[in-house]
Amino acid sequence: MPGVEHNATTASQKAFEINMDNARYGTFSEIGAGQEVARWFFRVGGAAGTVAKSISAYDMEVSDAIYGECKRYVSRQRLLQMLEREFSLLQERLGNSRGEQSHFFSFADTVAAKSYRRKNDAHGWLGVRFQHKTGAKASQIIIHTRLLDPENVQQQEALGIIGVNLVYGALYQWKDPAAVIKGLRDDLNRERVEIDMIEFSGAVFKKTDNRLMALQLVQQGHTSAAMFLANGKVVQPAEVLYKKCILVERGSFRPVTNATIDLLESATAMFVQEPQVQDKDIEVLTEMTLNNLTTGNTIDHIDFLQRVDILGALGKNVLISNFGEFHRLAAYLFRYTKNMIGISIGIPTLNEIFNEEYYTNLDGGILESFGRLFKNELRLYVYPWKHPKTDTLVTAGNFRVESHLRHLYAYLAENHYIQGIRGYNEDCLPIFPRKILELISNGESGWEEMVPPKVAEIIKERKLFNYDAE
Repeated sequence: MPGVEHNATTASQKAFEINMDNARYGTFSEIGAGQEVARWFFRVGGAAGTVAKSISAYDMEVSDAIYGECKRYVSRQRLLQMLEREFSLLQERLGNSRGEQSHFFSFADTVAAKSYRRKNDAHGWLGVRFQHKTGAKASQIIIHTRLLDPENVQQQEALGIIGVNLVYGALYQWKDPAAVIKGLRDDLNRERVEIDMIEFSGAVFKKTDNRLMALQLVQQGHTSAAMFLANGKVVQPAEVLYKKCILVERGSFRPVTNATIDLLESATAMFVQEPQVQDKDIEVLTEMTLNNLTTGNTIDHIDFLQRVDILGALGKNVLISNFGEFHRLAAYLFRYTKNMIGISIGIPTLNEIFNEEYYTNLDGGILESFGRLFKNELRLYVYPWKHPKTDTLVTAGNFRVESHLRHLYAYLAENHYIQGIRGYNEDCLPIFPRKILELISNGESGWEEMVPPKVAEIIKERKLFNYDAE
């Protein structure tokens, strides 16, 4: 609407504003949890100017007949089928009569809310395909959300609100994707919904990097973790992690070094030999926390992309999280699998794990943390550390903890919850990322031998980390 500042903050205000905009015209297709999004537009009045069609195909055979067959009905695949069909039909049927004055849009969702018959994780896929101006090629935003309210009716209400927020953001805030993300939980709080995946695509989002949008989800508190693949494609974590054995390496990856790769490869070699892992699907992840990315109180997005570009070139999938404590990371991963989880770390990180100062927020302190961390037989694979001045080698076998924690450490080591990494490359032990960055910044040589050839190539080609060939 010309002259209108689009700063509504409630679902009621947003739905009414869209209804009053004569240029916006679209369809709503919803499966599961009622037609909660469309209902907002009918409730506030003026919906005749906005809603061309509202449809809900609950029966699986009916749904398949309309949208095509699908392996899972609450899935990205089904959502995309719905958006494709409904937006195409809208243009086909109304293009001649309204195409010159309307910005068409189609909203869709497919949701599994809390069931009275079975226990299930309430979640859903929502999306909107839209024209940013008359006659424009389509753009699209899709999200995945977890519904956290304890009752079905509350989950339906939350779904309606987040759907209205998504439509509003797409229609009026598409120039600023971060603003779209910020508005998704207007009228809601983190205790009611989690948004763990968002993907922007199409005409107006060609320059939008979805990896940065995944980072925004975590930064803005919509989720504790977000994930994307080596090729940059954002995914809902369950799409990759469901029922798999998972090995994670946490780090700053600034940059990836030969030691980084040696740690992960050595840990993987041990992980695949675990009896509980053999003959099962394995997912290997690299994880960066917001702490790994923060300088002062800010995150340098260019620096972030430099790091993930390198990880992607090496074929590594990336998890971004706000998990400071490892027990929180473990709890998150166990949400998606009951199979074995391994975490590969270095001696400095092991030292942090046994620092009791990190657990003052838990009533049971370090014991409570370890109880959460090592349930389901999680393993820590520990890479040795060599003191840069004395050449003293510290391993999981000779690692020292405070005297009152010795028996705890001995128990974990004897029962193989903590294992020293075997078969590592001793030549990698003197390699430290800070030294590499220092050499690069000073224009000195020698750092190239400390990183994988592909990493050295990318750093030079793209002049990363202040590299200057001059």
